Amino acid sequence: MLIQKLRLQRGWSQEQLAELSGLSVRTIQRIERGQPASIESLKSLGAAFQIDFSDLKEPEMNPTVSQNVSADEALALSHVRKIKAFYIHVAQYAITVGFLAAVNFFVSPRSYWVVWIAIGWGIGLLLHGLRTFDKIPFLNGEWERQQVEKQLGRKL
Repeated sequence: MLIQKLRLQRGWSQEQLAELSGLSVRTIQRIERGQPASIESLKSLGAAFQIDFSDLKEPEMNPTVSQNVSADEALALSHVRKIKAFYIHVAQYAITVGFLAAVNFFVSPRSYWVVWIAIGWGIGLLLHGLRTFDKIPFLNGEWERQQVEKQLGRKL
């Protein structure tokens, strides 16, 4: 979370941070999702951010880092990741269905089998969007809080 916060504060994309630090984009993504980073990766990121690498250690190892990312910031970062994942899903849908439509047109122009794929995947995409933007009245954050309070028998 701290890496993502520092990156966003500077207005860098994951690709830009990867280029500046000499790490792969995949490594940056893995670290931002909370997986542990090696000392070498932390040193590279510290050099990119121009801070001491020990300040980048996970909160479990370094208690001062937990003060750098508040609970509200962590929730906001998590929500932004969900929105980004939805937009990636939309792009994947558009590219794949477009490609399949072209294949359908050239291979078997008299049958429109691509429509069934577009409809099926489109329904899944619609549900993903509704869930991402909390438009489904159940299974959202409020529903989860209510269920936890019900299990605990008290307010959180």
